[in-house]
Formats: sequence, structure tokens, C-alpha cells
Amino acid sequence: MVDMFLDRVLVKNNWDQDELNTEKEIIAILQNRIVMLFFASTECDRCKEFVPTLNDFFKRLKDPFYIETPALLALIYISLDQSEEQQESFLKELHKKSLFLAYEDPYRKELQAMFKVKDVPTVVVLRPDCSVLSPNAVEDIRRFGSDCFRNWQEAAELVERSFMLNEEFDDLRLHSVTDPVRRLKYKTEDDKRRKRWWKLWGKGKAGYEEEEEQEGRWDAKGKGGGKGAWGRR
Repeated sequence: MVDMFLDRVLVKNNWDQDELNTEKEIIAILQNRIVMLFFASTECDRCKEFVPTLNDFFKRLKDPFYIETPALLALIYISLDQSEEQQESFLKELHKKSLFLAYEDPYRKELQAMFKVKDVPTVVVLRPDCSVLSPNAVEDIRRFGSDCFRNWQEAAELVERSFMLNEEFDDLRLHSVTDPVRRLKYKTEDDKRRKRWWKLWGKGKAGYEEEEEQEGRWDAKGKGGGKGAWGRR
């Protein structure tokens, strides 16, 4: 899926319409995800009627209010509008976490031909490897709602990384806040053992036997109990 858009510019449908134009950004937002390509146009009444249903479907799988871990799903609007103004008008009605191709990008028409889209609205559902899960999922989304995604997930054999706290993090190699402390603890203990070993190695066999004998005396004192300060209580 990533390869299909690596040389393209995807735009976020937010207030600033942020552009995703680097390989890192495209990979971060599309890798290991099921992708919906939504072909539609402002002039199509059925498309405008379908948008609220699609928005509800998408937000139930992406918004923290509805789901603890956002689904590995992306929605890309492929405009078949006749003007940039029409496209902008349609985008105002779409979910703000959706993506789109700029109106001047000829790749819109290439995708339409690639997936043989003749009627709108059409939602082409793709696996992470770019193979087609559904040539048009519009009716399934209308009938089954967000339950569709579970079927897509199983069909795509997609691994849901539920341990991720937030899919928007740039660096997903997160560790517990106590990790540095634990690493320091283990490092300190290793250093102590290493120093003791080198000390004994330097003394040779006699030094090792002396160390063992000293540890034995401490053990005997501990087991005796009655002679120490604690034993007299």
C-alpha cells in the first residue's frame, strides 16, 4: 500500500491541510493499514447522501471517543470533481482524519482507471499489499456499519497492534519510564560481578579459596544466631 503513494503528496483534511510528502510521513500513515479509496464528486447526489454514513463508519473506528485503540485504517478521497472549488466543497463534509490527493494531481485519474471505477460513490478497499479486498464496499458499509472492518481485517490477515498507545506517535519504539532505571540497575550489578571476578582471577587459586572460606565464616555466623547483637535480644 505504501508503494502506491510513495511518490505522491497526500493531504490531510484538517484545517491547515497539511501535506504528507516525505517517505517517512507516507509510511507512518499507510503502512500495515487497510486503505479505503473513496471515489466521489460533488455533482453526485448519491455521493453526498453517502458521506454521513461513511463519516459515521470511519469515526467509530478512528475516534478515541468510540474506540480505545484506533483501527489500522485509512480513508483517501479520490475526487472526480470538475473543479477545485467543487472538491473543496466536498471535503468540508468529509471526516477530518481523511486524506486526499490535490485536485491538480493527475494520479486521481490514473487510480480511477486502475480500479475501473465507472460509478460513484465507490469505495475500493485495499489490503496493505495493495490487493483488492472489495471493489466497492458502499453497500456493505451501509448495511453492516463498522462491523465490516472486522471482516476486512480477517480477510487481510492484519495484525492489530493494540499495544500501541497512539498511532500518531512518530517514534513507536516506546519504553516504560522505568526502563532507564532498570538498565542502570542491571549494568551496576554486572559491573560488580565483573570487578569481583577480575579481583579473584588476579589472586589465583589461593585467593579464590580465601574468598570462599571468608563467605563460609559469614554464613556460619548468620546461622549461629545466639552470639550476635540480635541473638541476645
